Amino acid sequence: MGRLQGRKEREPFVLEHASIASGDGIGTIEDDMSILVSADGRIEQVCPTRLAFVPSGYHHIDATGKVVAPGLINAHVHLFADGKPLSGGGDISPRVVDAAMKVMHGPAGRVLMDVRIKSNVSALLNSGVTTIRTLGDVGYESVRLRDRIDADELMGPRILAAGPLLAIPGGHGDPFIALSSSSPEEARHNTRINLDHGVNAIKVAATGGVTDATKVGEAGTPQMTLEEMTAVCDEAHEFGVLVAAHAQSPEGVKAALKAGVDTIEHGSALDDEMIGLFLDNPRSLRGFSGLDPTLCAGLPLVKLGQEELGVTDIVRSNSELVVDGMIKGARQAHENGISVGVGTDTGMTFVPQYGTWREMDYMVRYAGFTPAQAFHAGTQVNAKNLGFDDVTGSVAVGKDADLIVLDKDPAKDLRTLANPRLVIVRGRPLWHPEVRHFDDIDRLLDTF
Repeated sequence: MGRLQGRKEREPFVLEHASIASGDGIGTIEDDMSILVSADGRIEQVCPTRLAFVPSGYHHIDATGKVVAPGLINAHVHLFADGKPLSGGGDISPRVVDAAMKVMHGPAGRVLMDVRIKSNVSALLNSGVTTIRTLGDVGYESVRLRDRIDADELMGPRILAAGPLLAIPGGHGDPFIALSSSSPEEARHNTRINLDHGVNAIKVAATGGVTDATKVGEAGTPQMTLEEMTAVCDEAHEFGVLVAAHAQSPEGVKAALKAGVDTIEHGSALDDEMIGLFLDNPRSLRGFSGLDPTLCAGLPLVKLGQEELGVTDIVRSNSELVVDGMIKGARQAHENGISVGVGTDTGMTFVPQYGTWREMDYMVRYAGFTPAQAFHAGTQVNAKNLGFDDVTGSVAVGKDADLIVLDKDPAKDLRTLANPRLVIVRGRPLWHPEVRHFDDIDRLLDTF
């Protein structure tokens, strides 16, 4: 697998004789096109090859027979794990938790986590993902990696880093990947702690989750209050930072939307009031809220055998309580014009870092999307939902050259996204991208 590469000066180049898949939702494709990329990593020309003016000094890349498309955007990743089964659902004594926290947040744990997240980010990049948003980190390791990439010390995807998520004591993510609070004032304080550490994303836990549930029925149970989430949103929005909410029940989704969150993660079945708040949310940063259904995280937990997954009875039971609602909510959102994006919840059980294409495939199979609409969600819609649509998400003059070169048109065959032939991130080509697959996991996922 290609690793995150060290600093290398950008050089201007042109992709010639390519077909361009726009990602516009209807599957528009233009043949025999050229894309010129400047030395600063931006797209400076997109035109028919016969009309292209290529200055001297540009490298020529023949893309005959290939399709060039916008780089993928994954709006929900975790970098502390690789997607192999996570343990969960058992009671852990305070002594064990305290020992684990000391290791995780000590010098050795920090070094280990830095190595691990570089490997997982490399898997994402090699699979064609050029922008990611982390939504629950052990500490601020994603902030450190983001800053190294932005400083051109490493070649890597654009990163929105959330740091630890915000939860209630003993709630979803606490204590391993969360800061906990018991009042609006404490929730606002924890938001400031994350912002002071340089995060450019925030996540709250509106409800309990599946993987770390300790009893049946915990997933989807409301946790952070409306007032606590409102305090978080007010503080984050003051600094122009978007807020995501883990929410897996109608009560949790509705409270999070009323608080002003900008994206709902996972979701539930929707009613008219919730649909209205998604489309017109006056408390959100930009007047609307998006949805990331994360079907990749839910479907394996109910479609595959418990022994194959390696999960407890508690995890299985909680999955069965919420996954149907996630699927129904995704379909309702699509039918009602809600801004549905692509986030896989990478790192969770059976959600490998390299499988972003599967989320789009599940959106087609389970939520009523066409392949073109699903690809649109993973590129242009995600760019809008994350506030980057003026920078990335499409093949357009003036935007960063975040591109993937494919064998086929993804608007017709989403599986071609599993094997990009070339990945370009902010104007830097990653030649011969390669991902180490988990064949046993992939084989089981392919069964449904």
